[in-house]
Amino acid sequence: MSFFKKLFNRGAGQKDEAAPPPEELVEALQPAPEPEPEPSPAAGSDEAPVAPPQQRGGWFNRLKAGMAKSSRSLTGSITAIFTKRRLDAATLDELEDVLIQADLGVEMTTRIVKAVSAGRYDKEIDPQEVKAILAGEVAKVLKPVEVPFNFGAQKPFVILVVGVNGSGKTTTIGKLGAIAAGEGFSVMLAACDTFRAAAIEQLSVWGKRIGAKVIARPTGADAAGLAFDAMREAKAEAADILIIDTAGRLQNKANLMAELEKIVRVIKKQDETAPHAVLLVLDATTGQNAISQADVFTKVAGVTGLIMTKLDGTARGGILVAIAERFKLPIHAIGVGEQIEDLQPFDANAFSRAIAGLEE
Repeated sequence: MSFFKKLFNRGAGQKDEAAPPPEELVEALQPAPEPEPEPSPAAGSDEAPVAPPQQRGGWFNRLKAGMAKSSRSLTGSITAIFTKRRLDAATLDELEDVLIQADLGVEMTTRIVKAVSAGRYDKEIDPQEVKAILAGEVAKVLKPVEVPFNFGAQKPFVILVVGVNGSGKTTTIGKLGAIAAGEGFSVMLAACDTFRAAAIEQLSVWGKRIGAKVIARPTGADAAGLAFDAMREAKAEAADILIIDTAGRLQNKANLMAELEKIVRVIKKQDETAPHAVLLVLDATTGQNAISQADVFTKVAGVTGLIMTKLDGTARGGILVAIAERFKLPIHAIGVGEQIEDLQPFDANAFSRAIAGLEE
């Protein structure tokens, strides 16, 4: 089963076999001998697209390597706390501090500490046992929100992507579009983050690379009007998927809310069931700020699922657990690198074992 089919489950009425990727897409995804210079994103913007690398082993190995910062910080402290020491109030307090610092959240921390102390008080406990308990408790929280992204029968299937500037939103859209195009889906992209020229340019670069038409307007154009035009063109050209990028300016929540509501309103004028998915892209490196972002966007945009990026760039990957516990939103995929293959469907057990430093 190919990557995109795993991430986007086909709904009723979809063909079972994808067509082979077009030649221009195969060429676009090959590293060029002398790559052309790409537009430099503005400060705080999404990183520039990158060509897929050579295979680097299985997904769990890439996940574990990508989460090494989080794992080393967390498991190193656990080993230091529990090596040749009896379990007492002091060790539990130290464990609690470590778990909080990993951004796992108060509720998750409390459950882990309780599970570790159960029947083991005043006894020595092996650090590996603590790591196994950690992985088990984290998996209990994450398993219910491990939800594959359901690509339904609507055509075009409209995906609205939201998130703050710099979260990796535009890059994630490019990766999803590349994966879909590689599976034979016709993809259209709409650059409705008209506030930033860098976002428009970046999406255009992705469109050229993957053979997807990009609907764009000059910086400052009306985002809702662009979304309306994109819907009309996607329907006229019978595109399978329309992915709509949006602005993510949290400085003025009222403006953000008004713009997103207007985009949704004009989309529904052409398809009252759209958007069919609203994906929130969160940057793991922002730590606790990711919680406030999730809070705002779930209220403003009616988020249906999450994608977390840049887990390889932080020692606080536990923030995903805290977000899952608080919002109970489906987690569709996570990213641990800049390459297309570094974005994969979310696997609760794999994530739990990776953050606890355990083998597959």
